Amino acid sequence: MSSLNIGARALTTNLAALQVIGHNIANVNTAGYSRQSVQLTTAGAQAFGNGYIGKGVDMATVERSHNAYLTREAQLTASVAAADSVRYSRLQALESAFPLGASGLGAALNDTLNAWNDVASAPNNLTARVVVIAKGEEFASRLRNTAGQLDALSRSTQQQVQGTVDVINGLAQDLAKINQRIVESAGGEHTPNDLFDQRDQMLGELSQHIQTSTIFDKDGAVSVFVAGSQPLLLGQRASQLAVTRDATDNSRIGVSFVQGSVSTPLPDSTLGGGGLSGLMNFLNTDLVGVQNLLGRMALASATSVNDQHRLGIDLQGNPGQDFFIPPAAATGLPAPTNTGNAVVSASVSDPTALMASDYELRFSAAGVSVVRLSDGDASVPAPGTSFVKDGLTFNIDAGAGAAGDRILVRPFEAAARNLQLAIGSPDRLAAASPVLVTPALANSGGLSVESLYASSGSASLTNPVSLTFQANGTFEVSGVMDPANPPPDNPGPPATWNFAPGQPIVLNGWSLTLRGSPSPGDRFDIAAAPPGSTAQNAGNASAVLALHDRPTFEGVPLADGYVSLFSDVGTRVQGAKFAADFSGQIATTAETARTNVSGVNLDEEAARLLQYQQAYQASAKFLQVAQSTFDSLLATVGR
Repeated sequence: MSSLNIGARALTTNLAALQVIGHNIANVNTAGYSRQSVQLTTAGAQAFGNGYIGKGVDMATVERSHNAYLTREAQLTASVAAADSVRYSRLQALESAFPLGASGLGAALNDTLNAWNDVASAPNNLTARVVVIAKGEEFASRLRNTAGQLDALSRSTQQQVQGTVDVINGLAQDLAKINQRIVESAGGEHTPNDLFDQRDQMLGELSQHIQTSTIFDKDGAVSVFVAGSQPLLLGQRASQLAVTRDATDNSRIGVSFVQGSVSTPLPDSTLGGGGLSGLMNFLNTDLVGVQNLLGRMALASATSVNDQHRLGIDLQGNPGQDFFIPPAAATGLPAPTNTGNAVVSASVSDPTALMASDYELRFSAAGVSVVRLSDGDASVPAPGTSFVKDGLTFNIDAGAGAAGDRILVRPFEAAARNLQLAIGSPDRLAAASPVLVTPALANSGGLSVESLYASSGSASLTNPVSLTFQANGTFEVSGVMDPANPPPDNPGPPATWNFAPGQPIVLNGWSLTLRGSPSPGDRFDIAAAPPGSTAQNAGNASAVLALHDRPTFEGVPLADGYVSLFSDVGTRVQGAKFAADFSGQIATTAETARTNVSGVNLDEEAARLLQYQQAYQASAKFLQVAQSTFDSLLATVGR
């Protein structure tokens, strides 16, 4: 009877091994499946007078090939790779909003400035003036269109964030159900391998959306934490994430952890990896940075052109008005925790000093400090109601702040979106200069006038002034002078200024450029332009044209402002591509290492299939021999 038992056990055990191998082969392409193998053990032995005779084989358990460290490493690296990949994908969409060539913003800006060249050559040519207005409108339109594309990209990304959060919450609920099934089966002696595979597969999928940390309980359930320490899943109880509007700036969104009735905002930096982190990084860092660069380009260009245009005279002899509708002052957004009632606004005071950043006013007992949020640079706290930083003037228009209050200011957020042309009639184009220069008849002719235009709104702008050159090439100035003028280079007597051909002479709010070599006694008289001279006077058109080379964007000329904007976008895209490629390779390596341990190898399974097939056949043969022997024994004894 013992031989029959041995044969039967061997037969059933080898059949079970064949079934496990078939299960492996069937799931060779199943994602997350871990190879299973039968663990065999001896069935023990029976004592006889001459020793012990074994009872055969038993199946101890079915074990899955699994390495917890490699699985966790694959999940973490895949999470980082997903964040980098999603961010790179979004940045590629962002890059498409900034084309080069004739359709780019750079061409539109340069066309706007260069169109003034024809007006400078023929100030009474109405066609040339119409072209200037058309080019200005085209530039404003392209800025608005680009801002609209960024707004659309922001909305679609926010929708994608909501979809990702919904997926995360769904996976948390599914994991809670898996945990329950695992716990219910934990009372047995064997592990539910396929449930564990399903759980690990869900954890891997969850890591694609948000970086997680896990703790495995004794009963087999897993607890999942996100954003460092927030318990998304505790055993069979799942919490949720939610998309919320920023409490200070309603146009921005954030992610919060919701547990019961308590909602905790999660800073973007705590999300770690996963697609959600990549989306939030793009939305609140990359997109905001590019929007600020675009807004700065719009604000600096419009303000520079407006400032100069207002210094000119139009064909009707009236002072120039704004060329673009001046962008509205940015309104401060108070933090919800503020206890004061300060109302803050910000406007441009120097378009050449603007920095592409959001700002925050922080109130303390010592006063108010202005913080540039892009790099954390802060001004020294000072009392008062007006503060200047980076070409912006921040004003407390009403109320007062309390210590600890914070007010966010986004001066560039709406600048490109709302830019409009202010001028519509060509005769209102202020191409003429309010001052004229007259060379003395006795001049030698070695010096020629290249340009003269108003450079600032000085009260002494039209005061009669004469420049007389000395034998040493310097010049002295006579006439009513503005106290803000630079002091003479040489105290004299007589006090003189040095002269360099082609370098502007800036006095009394006008800028005069002379070229050539002066002779002693050469004189140039500067005074108010006489009435009726505006039709042939193009001084201010030359001034607007000169803005082309004016250092505006951190030393970059105004005409090259788009280059700095596009280079920033390109740098972000290239950096994101490198990060995505690098983290993707690491994730692939980690997944390969996990698969080498847990994956199904068909060649190996085929060898094991043959091995257990032969063992099964041998067991059947042994059982047949034992049965035959037992039958023979019964026949002999029964006679």
